[in-house]
Amino acid sequence: MGLMDNLKAKAGQMKGRAGSFAQQHEAKIERGLEKAAKTVDTRTKGKYTAKIETGTGKAKDALTRLSNMDERKPKNKPDA
Repeated sequence: MGLMDNLKAKAGQMKGRAGSFAQQHEAKIERGLEKAAKTVDTRTKGKYTAKIETGTGKAKDALTRLSNMDERKPKNKPDA
């Protein structure tokens, strides 16, 4: 096995662990995102509220995809 094969294998394992962690702690992570967004919005005095809300929404979407990763199964491609 080459170096790249080893790195790909390790990355796959870490992705699985991250998905498992996200699934177990999704509510806590979402609360942390909300708290961070509120803090940043307060410190910027509302100047970037729309951008903060957009970023927070994208982070929550990514969290949801990551935590539901185990539920999705890869589709088999038909043979050509």
